[in-house]
Amino acid sequence: MTEPLLQVRNLRKVFPITKGVFARKVGEVRAVHDVSFDIMPGETLSLVGESGCGKTTTGRAILRLIEPTSGEVKFAGRDVLSMNASELRALRREMQIIFQDPVSSLNPRMTVGTAIREGITIHKLAEGAEADRRVGRLLDEVGLRKEYANKYPHEFSGGQRQRIGIARALAVEPKFIVCDEPVSALDVSVQAQVINLLRDLQKERGLTYLFIAHDLSVVKHMSDRVAVMYLGKIVELARGEDLYREPTMPYTQALLSAVPVADPTLEKQRILLEGDVPSPADPPSGCVFHPRCHHPAKDAACSKIDPPLEEKAPAHLAACIKQPPTVITWQEQQQAGGVNPPVKYFPVVEQLTRQSTETPQGAI
Repeated sequence: MTEPLLQVRNLRKVFPITKGVFARKVGEVRAVHDVSFDIMPGETLSLVGESGCGKTTTGRAILRLIEPTSGEVKFAGRDVLSMNASELRALRREMQIIFQDPVSSLNPRMTVGTAIREGITIHKLAEGAEADRRVGRLLDEVGLRKEYANKYPHEFSGGQRQRIGIARALAVEPKFIVCDEPVSALDVSVQAQVINLLRDLQKERGLTYLFIAHDLSVVKHMSDRVAVMYLGKIVELARGEDLYREPTMPYTQALLSAVPVADPTLEKQRILLEGDVPSPADPPSGCVFHPRCHHPAKDAACSKIDPPLEEKAPAHLAACIKQPPTVITWQEQQQAGGVNPPVKYFPVVEQLTRQSTETPQGAI
């Protein structure tokens, strides 16, 4: 059986809140809380959720661009969090990142060729004319002309700069890349070009991706599996086709209901969530989503029981005690103040089924 390339267990990242001249700690922001998942070689796992839910912090903590508070990260069987500086630098060749903002991630004083060549030089992969040839091949591979190597970042469009960022990540021949919202700052037409480029590169090079995004319509075309985050926790994890066909967690259902349908004859009813996203400095007790939840069986037990991320269907995990099956028994829920037994609730699935059976007006 193939071993996972990346294993993440109980990853946590807490940022202290300080006050006063002596920086006295008065609280903490729970940015990432007990996040666990595996990524197999050649797989794309997408991490989705609203802004501020901890997606980018998770990706950077895995790479140790920020230091995790606790947890375990293993890459190809090696413990990433116990590595010293020299071991971590060697690992950088195998683990890379494509940043969200291509403008701030490129040094304005460096030519494109110098920026791409930097990783090649640091890891001593090539020198002189051979390094220049590598830079030319990389630019060609991402759809840019070789002579662009002598230009500066400000001379390019947003899509071109993102392609340069991709070329720089590929320069050291990595196995794993964290794609941190690589298309969110781009026009829709350019988004499609960059996504297709990433997919082609994955097939050609056998790359493994952690694809971070907040747009489920973008994620649909990239993912083998999808993990949904809310307030620092993974609340649903499933194969891409399973999650889009039958979203189980009420938060995922609300996200999917917001995805536009490319058919003007169909009316899609959005699930409107009440209230604002709670502060990660003061998260709700029990289920972190319960203050905004639209599940008809929601009751007092949801505010007291922290739902485990458990299997609701084969290879489909969700954190909701009101969606059966669940290891939290009805008796335990009653003891916590529950009055509504668990019941299956799939409003998005019902809506899509209803739309598919309706005949659009004017079709006959």
